[in-house]
Order: sequence, then C-alpha cells, then structure tokens
Amino acid sequence: MVLVAAGSLGGCVAPSAGRPNVAPAPQPSYSPIGLERVLGQNAAGLVSLFGPADADVREGAGRKLQFAGSFCVLDAYLYPKGQDEAKVTYLDAREPDGSAIDRASCVAALTRRDGGK
Repeated sequence: MVLVAAGSLGGCVAPSAGRPNVAPAPQPSYSPIGLERVLGQNAAGLVSLFGPADADVREGAGRKLQFAGSFCVLDAYLYPKGQDEAKVTYLDAREPDGSAIDRASCVAALTRRDGGK
C-alpha cells in the first residue's frame, strides 16, 4: 500500500525545466605581491606593523586578527606549522561596506594609519 501511495505522489512533481549546465564561476587567483610584509608574520609582527588588532578571534589552533581602517578591513589568519608559532598563512580584505578590495592596497593603507587606527 505504501509503495502505491509513494508511486502516485511521484506524478505530482512538476517536470524539471531542463536547466542548462552552468559551470561555477572561476575563483580569483591571488598574488602574494605586495603582501610580503604580512604573509609569514606572527601576531607580534602584525601588531608592530598595524597597531593593536580591532578583533582577535581564536578557534582551535587557528587565530584571526582583524585590522580596520577607514579605507578597508583586513583579516589575517594565523596557523601554526608543527610546533612552530602561528604565522599568517592567508589574508582577506574588504572595504568597510563589504565590497571586494585588493589585499595589497589594504595592507598599504593600514600601514599608513596612525597608531593602528
């Protein structure tokens, strides 16, 4: 009886409108050019470069330090390798409204902010 009911419900589903196969949008590739002063730095090095972090988030062995200025917001992700101290392995940058911005431009702008702000 259950099989009959399930079979009859299958006819109630609208036929799919043959969607074309769409390839996912290509992910942008990021160049490390202009990021040499930040990639591989430890937390103390970032604070020395940008001033105090505006946010410090720890999750497991990872850590995110966020630096914000009027021009942009930079998220630096630090992870340890083996027994070594956690160092920056990835950066993300955006304008204060959330729009995309070049990471190197953000690093340059934040190094010029006065006292980390």
